[in-house]
Amino acid sequence: MDGWPRTEAEALAVQAGIRERADAVGPGPEGVRLIAGVDVAYQVEGERVAAAVVVLDAGTLEVVEQATAVGEAKFPYVPGLLAFREIPPVLDAMAGLSRRPDLLVCDGYGYAHPRRVGLAVHLGVLLDLPCFGVAKSPFLYRHGELGPERGATAALTDGEEVVGRAVRTRAGVKPVYVSVGHRVGLAEACAYTLALTAGGFRLPESTRRADRACRDALSRG
Repeated sequence: MDGWPRTEAEALAVQAGIRERADAVGPGPEGVRLIAGVDVAYQVEGERVAAAVVVLDAGTLEVVEQATAVGEAKFPYVPGLLAFREIPPVLDAMAGLSRRPDLLVCDGYGYAHPRRVGLAVHLGVLLDLPCFGVAKSPFLYRHGELGPERGATAALTDGEEVVGRAVRTRAGVKPVYVSVGHRVGLAEACAYTLALTAGGFRLPESTRRADRACRDALSRG
């Protein structure tokens, strides 16, 4: 990508600009028909990376279409700047879609990031699409106890600041960690997460499908 940051200093400057443009309140999109899951997979050794975007029908959670992209990482691994490795292949995959989704769900973080600019924030701003993140672990943050039932939640905090929410998507199973990205409020992001896990899995159907697609693409080379 022409003009893509090559150094940590350049990336930090871009990240600061993205944060200023991000809308972490919402209230969120209306009339959502197409929800896209976004995920990225890395080669065990080397710099090969694959991205997948899988578009689901919001009502049935059936796959409408999907696109993948495989290439070399265009930015070194730097903690807190992972989005600069992941966004180029994600944008390439997005370009392969025939329809623009109404909502993006990233496998990872949004506002729950040391500088509040995780992948879901960055991607949402770049594409001007409502976007939020669902992560498998709380990263650097903590939360209180939440009930064992599906739908139980607890605030994910960085000191006194709420940066997301732990959401139990299956009864008695470890929660997932939801944080806003762009143009979606936290309550709405949690509601979408529960809707996307109505099939009984811990992870949103959007994430499960995108994870499989990007790993398949990486294995094909």
